[in-house]
Amino acid sequence: MEASEKLKIIPLGGLGEVGRNMTVFEYNGKILIVDLGLKMPEESTPGIDYIIPNSAYLKGRDKDILGLICTHGHLDHIGAIPYTIYRIGNPPIFASKLTKALILKRQEDFPQKEKLHIVEVKPDDEINLGPFSVLFFKQTHNIPENLGLVIKTPIGNIFHTSDFKFDQNPVNDIPTDIEKLKELGKMGILLLMADSTGAENEGHSLSEAQIFENLEKIFSDIKGRIIASTFASHINRITQIVNLSEKYNRKIFIAGKSMKDNVEIARNLKYIKTKKGTIQKLEAIPNYPDERITLICTGAQGEPDASLMKIASGEFKYLKIKKGDTVIFSSSIVPGNERAVQVLKDNFYRQGAKVFHYQMMDIHASGHAYQEELKEMIKIVNPKFYMPIHGQVSMLIRNAELAQEVGLKPENTICAENGQVIIATPEKVFISKERVQANYVLVDGLGVGDVGEVVLRDRQALAKDGIFVIVVVVDRETGRVKGSPDIISRGFVYLRESKDLLKDARKLVIKIVEGASQSGGAVNWGYIKEEIKEKVGSFLFSRTKRRPMVISVLIEV
Repeated sequence: MEASEKLKIIPLGGLGEVGRNMTVFEYNGKILIVDLGLKMPEESTPGIDYIIPNSAYLKGRDKDILGLICTHGHLDHIGAIPYTIYRIGNPPIFASKLTKALILKRQEDFPQKEKLHIVEVKPDDEINLGPFSVLFFKQTHNIPENLGLVIKTPIGNIFHTSDFKFDQNPVNDIPTDIEKLKELGKMGILLLMADSTGAENEGHSLSEAQIFENLEKIFSDIKGRIIASTFASHINRITQIVNLSEKYNRKIFIAGKSMKDNVEIARNLKYIKTKKGTIQKLEAIPNYPDERITLICTGAQGEPDASLMKIASGEFKYLKIKKGDTVIFSSSIVPGNERAVQVLKDNFYRQGAKVFHYQMMDIHASGHAYQEELKEMIKIVNPKFYMPIHGQVSMLIRNAELAQEVGLKPENTICAENGQVIIATPEKVFISKERVQANYVLVDGLGVGDVGEVVLRDRQALAKDGIFVIVVVVDRETGRVKGSPDIISRGFVYLRESKDLLKDARKLVIKIVEGASQSGGAVNWGYIKEEIKEKVGSFLFSRTKRRPMVISVLIEV
């Protein structure tokens, strides 16, 4: 098979996980990238700010990269741009007006970086990039200006759904144009790549119109302050809360930098429309009675630094929770955040607040297609091959099963994971034996990729069993320990209540140091440190069944 007869599709993120979306399309050495997103840290990545895709496959190929297409403005699709775009040659970015504004707003946090090249696109636009031609079409999600893609290639048409749902009554948006999708399907689709995030949910996703009705019930009944929390990028939900606040004569106060930034952008682009004086500064909260206050904030996932957590812990200087307050969690829980969210809710309950969340009533609708919507999309597009994208493994597999339920052959459904190389030809789409690097790249402060597995393992050990530091002063001439070794313990044992343990640990350290230094020949301090680490570690485990990180400091005098 000639190279010109095949297309490589390489997922570098988003498959086998929720978030970190990035897919490479490669034909004859020319590369098109779709999305460049991040993923929030997990319990297994303590201290990490973000997790981003590994771009090692693209290193040194700047001239081959024709462009980056961003389907919409959620961070799991655009969040890695500041960290990765310059590593791949700062190629042109193609995005809608809102997505462009969100990218540029975030870029303000990186003023030292060179300017991004963003080309604005809209539905029905078509761009030509080398062997690729990309046709944009509108898709309903929970953020405006979400774009699906038909990527025309020499081997056939690739239909990329982006994140999507079928909602005939969306808020702040127009319904999905089913006839347009049918028209695109008639072009002949070789491969349909479809969002899997909602594939395990039966039926049809809720309409935003239903959510609006349920939120209105809360606003019409509640007389006290309302604190509403959702994703900062959930422009449609923020719009609902703003509209209801105005309807019930409430002033709006916004907390959280990302929330303020996104509301400002949405207002500038007329996606959020407010009367003059509706949005007030936080300092003005005391000027209004409780029944006229709505606070919109970030933190519905239990993030420790977000505004909602500060409010719950009493650290928010503009407002303290009291009986009569109502807290609305208007978002579903991202897998892995369940415990943090539960602790947050309990904290509000203890302080006398009333809490509403999506498990009590429908005040959050997924932005992702459920099973019946996915089946409908497959029937409309009628692809030859089907590839689930955007989701954990169970979601991808269930999505593939849905395709088979509506008539696709099992061999025509491709369930791939990050790093696998999918080969597409006019006759066949399959997973090759080739693999590329697609492991996590961790962002910690200003460092990108400098925190690796060893550092993470150390952080996990510290979090689990603590640290045990031993400082030993050794006489250079005699090799004997001067005085008693100092011991510092953090997160392991309380020193004042562990005197016998510490006494025996000191004896063991002296024995190790003096035994090695008295044996004759040059003293190998590296060997002694390793001996202390191993033997003291084993000793502490035998006495406590815990194994802290043991660090020894040897000082010659």
